[in-house]
Amino acid sequence: MLIFDLDGTLIDSNDVWVEVDKTFLARRGAPYTREYRDGVAHTILTNCAKFTKEYLNLPESCEEIIAEWMELAAGKYAAEVELKPHVLEYLDRCREAGHRMAVFTACVPEHCEAAMDHLGLRPYFEQVIFAQKLGMDKSSPAIFRRAAELLGVRPGECVLFDDSLRSCKAAKAAGMTVVGIYDPVFQDAVPDMREVCDQFIRDFGELL
Repeated sequence: MLIFDLDGTLIDSNDVWVEVDKTFLARRGAPYTREYRDGVAHTILTNCAKFTKEYLNLPESCEEIIAEWMELAAGKYAAEVELKPHVLEYLDRCREAGHRMAVFTACVPEHCEAAMDHLGLRPYFEQVIFAQKLGMDKSSPAIFRRAAELLGVRPGECVLFDDSLRSCKAAKAAGMTVVGIYDPVFQDAVPDMREVCDQFIRDFGELL
């Protein structure tokens, strides 16, 4: 079973959230820092909002913070985000080889579905699993074991493709094979990704 992350792996969308974060912070006179980026990266919105509220000591509720983020990101997944290089060629190759494929993402479900429709990804995948609906982010081995269970396979039968160092570590700890994907937003994580992952690639063209 091949399991693909969405943001930063199949689609080039991490910059969307960098701009959302910068705008959100600028409205409050706060700088965009690596500490803040790492606090909100690759996790579900409820965790991001809780971190942001505490980090900036904000009076807004977590629900209000999320609503502002959703407004700032509105429309981008349905019209602006693009595929990362060679994604369709690789997915075609995997489908021709008879591999089962699924998406496992911390992306907001509405955004994920909009992007998959916009970019023609939906026919490739038998299932989309949302970390948000499971109530956990992708930094826990338990959620990867749960994802494998939902797909009807053992973790050892899965290959994960992901751009998040935390997700790659968790999937490895759960017993999955891990292919790390390069994303320029997280350039600083490359040395650790190379160490943690079974394979690290700059784009899917390397696998063709």
